[in-house]
Parts: sequence; structure tokens; C-alpha cells
Amino acid sequence: MLTRIDHIGIACFDLDATVEFYRATYGFEVHHSEVNEEQGVREAMLRINGTSDGGASYLQLLEPTREDSAVGKWLAKNGEGVHHIAFGTADVDGDAADIREKGVRVLYDEPRTGSMGSRITFLHPKDCHGVLTELVTSAPVESPEH
Repeated sequence: MLTRIDHIGIACFDLDATVEFYRATYGFEVHHSEVNEEQGVREAMLRINGTSDGGASYLQLLEPTREDSAVGKWLAKNGEGVHHIAFGTADVDGDAADIREKGVRVLYDEPRTGSMGSRITFLHPKDCHGVLTELVTSAPVESPEH
């Protein structure tokens, strides 16, 4: 069952300048950043708020590291802006299977590794009223040792 908006992905040409805009304009700070070689992006996750289930909502800023990446191709066609919306779920495998049974194309046969060690898959935008939709199961939160 989908539990929250995990993040909204925003494609940008210059990650550092875009991060600075969100920091200076709204006060959002980078919670996590990484390069995802498989997806061909450099990204920054800006935490917006926490939730009672231990998750959080983020803005994910995405800069392509190569022109042939999905985000690179999207930017070349559309320019900067909202790229996708991601919904959080405790069971990306189960929810993806349920959604697939309803006739929505799931883009990956098996979930892949996403930001911060999460497990992700995407739903085809043509089956979701033009919106690229991501399903995300956050990595388990490790409890501090005492």
C-alpha cells in the first residue's frame, strides 16, 4: 500500500546552482547526495519533512552525468522541471506486482537500487496520465548501538 509522497524528482542542468536556489529561496538543505552510475545522474535529496512511519518527503534534484541517460534525454526534450513523482511503500515488489495486474506497465522486472539504498521501480507515464511514477521502499533505518 502506498503510504506517502516520498519525493518529487526535478531534472536540472546544473545541480549545484539548483541546490543553491532551493537553499537560498526556501531554506531547504541537502540531506543526501550521490552519483548513481547505473541511472547516469548526480543527485541531491533535500529533506522537506519527516513522517510518523520513519520516512520523509524530499525534493530530488537530478543532473545527468551523460547525455544518453534517461534524465539526460528528458532534459534535452523538455528542459528543466518536474521529472517524476515517487510514492513510498513498505513493499515495492508487492505493490508493483499489484499495479502490473491492473494493466499498468512496470518498467523494471525487478526493483533496482535507488537513492540512499532504497529499492525502486517506475511505472510507464503513458499508463499514469502522463506522469512518470516511481515506487520506493526506503532502506531500513539502522538503530544506533548503545
